[in-house]
Amino acid sequence: MKTDTVRISSVTIQNFKNIMRGSLSFENPRKKFRASVLGLYGQNGSGKTALIDALELLKLALCGKQIPEKFADFINIDSDVATFNFEFTVMAGSETIPLSYQFSIQTVVDTDERNIDASFDPLNKKRVEIFAEILKCPIFGDSKPRMGTLFDTSSSELLLPRTRSQLLIGNNKKTEMDLLVAKKLAKVQSRSFIFSKEFLTVARKRVKDSQNLENFSLYIQRLENLVTFGNYELFVINTKNSAFISLESQPFSFKFSDETEYSIGTIMIPLNESTIISQGSIDATKSIIQPMNVVLEQLVPGLTIRIKDLGTQVLKNGELGGRIQLMSCKADKEIPLAYESEGIKKIISILQLLIVVYNEPSITVAIDELDTGVFEYLLGELLRLISERGKGQLIFTSHNLRPLETLDRGFIAFTTINPYNRYVRMTNVKETNNLRDFYYRDIMFGGQEEELYEPTRNAEIAFAFREAGESRGS
Repeated sequence: MKTDTVRISSVTIQNFKNIMRGSLSFENPRKKFRASVLGLYGQNGSGKTALIDALELLKLALCGKQIPEKFADFINIDSDVATFNFEFTVMAGSETIPLSYQFSIQTVVDTDERNIDASFDPLNKKRVEIFAEILKCPIFGDSKPRMGTLFDTSSSELLLPRTRSQLLIGNNKKTEMDLLVAKKLAKVQSRSFIFSKEFLTVARKRVKDSQNLENFSLYIQRLENLVTFGNYELFVINTKNSAFISLESQPFSFKFSDETEYSIGTIMIPLNESTIISQGSIDATKSIIQPMNVVLEQLVPGLTIRIKDLGTQVLKNGELGGRIQLMSCKADKEIPLAYESEGIKKIISILQLLIVVYNEPSITVAIDELDTGVFEYLLGELLRLISERGKGQLIFTSHNLRPLETLDRGFIAFTTINPYNRYVRMTNVKETNNLRDFYYRDIMFGGQEEELYEPTRNAEIAFAFREAGESRGS
């Protein structure tokens, strides 16, 4: 299935977690590479995970899925609204097309009417409302196309500008009414309206029924680019991945594609005992493991994993499944994967996606705390290979500084202590400078326009430890 290639080129975040404002370009400002890599570094609590959370929000919006309640608590405590603007580039053949998608979220408290006057109501429920969605793309006019607003949901009307709204609904008043209802429903259900099933159904039908609306067809193609990207090409791996491993479950995140269909998702297999799963999940896991082992035994010399078949089982729904256990194989010896280190399990959980990033330009993978449990030399070499020879887009956060020595410095960005300018790239770095050493020097002595690290004082830390110990009576 041949599709256009979509990449995120930049993001601007406002009033989200500890970020009052932060803008970050994902493009290497120094030179062109086939791969797009962005590693984000900075001290704890400075906005690294907020970037991954923003990308998770983007994926949920593009997929038309409900925004979880947890994001209500991510809006900055001094603000009522958080706003995100994502810039994209679509590579369609030899043509490069810019797109942008902006939206805001706010917290809404639903109150049970029977208790509306109660001073405290345990039935009050928070939800996230996504609104003020603005999708921009090249708009056709009298001359060459120019960047303009395709759809804007920020008014009480169905859509702005009215010319695009008219193209979408024609003269069909029923369609207009149905979409107005769908718009209100999307708000209540914490979903995007522009990327909702209802909106896309109307847009696709309009394109199909109106062959003479050539420009409108191209506009909807840009919308479809983002739908495909969100559903099949954007993967966000947050720290829950590591938490599952700590709880003795092995996640496998994957994407396969052929000429006719995509297979994507995450399979979770318990490690502390054998488990019963469907035959379809067994087949999918084997399909993931087979190519993954080719790379795994090079990363961890001689190591492969396999599924041990412990017999056929009948599932609750009456279908056939199997009892299996994941095994680690090395030097002709086999042990349960549960006994391997968390670092190896972390590598296994994301390795199939890294293989796809290396080979496919259409994939974007964002990973929070990529370095967790991974040997620093291996991490540096792995990222060097992806950046120099890969084809896709990889966005990651890390505390391990080894990649600063192996990656082109244009692939590295840093957080600052300024909440109004959270993300920067280092300046005044010479070609002969070691970026890791340069970063350390800047932490100690400064030298950048924005301060990258809020200093800690060893004497005060030592005093705090002693004071805390004395308060315990030790």
